[in-house]
Amino acid sequence: MKLLGSSRSPYVQKCRIALVEKGLAFDYEEVAPTHAEVIAGNPLAKIPTLIRADGRGLYDSSVIVDYVDGLGGASMLIPADFEARIEVRRWEALGDGIMDAVVAISHENRTPEAQRKGPDYIARHQSKIDAGVAAMEHDLGAKPFCFGSTITLADVACASALIYLDRAMPDLNWREKHPTLAQHFAKLQERPSIKALG
Repeated sequence: MKLLGSSRSPYVQKCRIALVEKGLAFDYEEVAPTHAEVIAGNPLAKIPTLIRADGRGLYDSSVIVDYVDGLGGASMLIPADFEARIEVRRWEALGDGIMDAVVAISHENRTPEAQRKGPDYIARHQSKIDAGVAAMEHDLGAKPFCFGSTITLADVACASALIYLDRAMPDLNWREKHPTLAQHFAKLQERPSIKALG
């Protein structure tokens, strides 16, 4: 099994964290979306792309995480119980939404000034980030994990979003307003799956 991606992609990082948490053997290759193996395995030519043992490609981080969770290994990241599964998936949507908004702002800031969408565009995406992080703080509460008593996809998605937020927007200082989430994130950063990201 091989994961194709870029360390700059938060969606790739989500998949890498999930694979390590599951204790599954995999190779990771740092490639661009234009790489021949990505194009061969993913008609959308996007990363992450997972090449399965039989050579078939899987794409979209949510699908990849679902697949690797079903392969066995460590405890399930996505619970079987319907309500629990939906709650964990809601956390994933929250994390992905924060990452989407950060990506949008990052792309806007790299766009030539004459082609930018303007300050309202930035403000709209910044409000999504602020509301998303606030929701994480609120929903985490005093719990030891984002959902349940062990690590799940909820924590993987939360960590992926906050890692990317710190890298792309280091001046945001979200920890000051959200100390409980900051404490949880610090605990997650000690896990081997996140330390392995480098």
